[in-house]
Amino acid sequence: MPARLLVMGAGSAGAENLIRSLRGADSSLVLLGCNDDRFVVRHSAADARYVVPPPGSPRFVPALRRVIRQSRVDLVIPTIDRHVQALSDARADFRGKVFLPAARVIALCRDKYRLTTALLRHGVPAPATYPVREPAGVDEVFARLGRPSRVWCRPRTGTCARGGAAVSTPDQARQWMAVWETMQGVPISAFTLAEYLPGREILCQSVWQRGRVVLANTFERLAYFGADNIPSGVTSLSSLAKTVVEPGVVDVCRAAIAAVAPGVSGAFSVDVKEDADGRPHVTEINAGRSCMAMTACDRAPKHNIALTYVRLALGERVDFGDAYDAVDDYYMVRDMDIEPGVFHADEFFDEVHDASRAAQFTVRLGSARS
Repeated sequence: MPARLLVMGAGSAGAENLIRSLRGADSSLVLLGCNDDRFVVRHSAADARYVVPPPGSPRFVPALRRVIRQSRVDLVIPTIDRHVQALSDARADFRGKVFLPAARVIALCRDKYRLTTALLRHGVPAPATYPVREPAGVDEVFARLGRPSRVWCRPRTGTCARGGAAVSTPDQARQWMAVWETMQGVPISAFTLAEYLPGREILCQSVWQRGRVVLANTFERLAYFGADNIPSGVTSLSSLAKTVVEPGVVDVCRAAIAAVAPGVSGAFSVDVKEDADGRPHVTEINAGRSCMAMTACDRAPKHNIALTYVRLALGERVDFGDAYDAVDDYYMVRDMDIEPGVFHADEFFDEVHDASRAAQFTVRLGSARS
């Protein structure tokens, strides 16, 4: 009987990428979708769509259990951290229907200060990070960091680079945190100040089974949605990314997950930033899910990481030999209201007319007319 999967957040861009990826990998799968927004879920390409209360509502667990029972769901797939946390908190109610790391691992990874401290304690490269306890303590943190030209200021919890900014002085840091405390209710004591890493940003996705990495791949983020509208210039929402072959990054990510989650099973999405010398540092780990945007690239590697996650979750033994499924130079281009495109570097200018070169443009137009 085909597996029946319930994708949370259905209708959102990330969840729809996942649905497309799974459907393309195995057309026998029954793909159901749920969301707490009835307008967004209506947009989903899922085989059936359900409105459920939001995570945190006392009606969330009963409603989700009702969908699981009536629709004979084999596996519930979270697509954002809020889903992961809600399923983890109620995992006794969803026994056998979720594929998540232990609750303590999820909690550790959601607290960026605790995570960074744990990584450094185990010798895993991570940016030096200090908690902000009060405004007056910011000067001391800058001094500990060696008074650099830039320091990364962000809340110790949260996603999508929310509240993050590179600041140059203690006063800038205090002003930035004061804005968030006044306008968003995020207390200054919830912030951290960390070493600023100026290099490339690389994402490593991986799925694990009992402490063994089964499949991993890597992407470099090149451009971001909304980057011009925020001081940091970065978000977790990539508008342009490409596949990269970076075995050294994978080694660091393996060490990070093994350090904080020995014997673990489930999915992990690890953010890595390079320092000025190109050395990779782990800046964030999303435990319990992959980066949904990058499932758009699942057609490029040999193995589909979303389908591998499902197979492991349903109890299959999967072994590809070499767990690092690396391909180079496939670009993912995303924009609002269109399906993401995936192109190899060699294909980028196929059927694209270069208007800056008159002769070439004329020839290509002529061939297009014919």
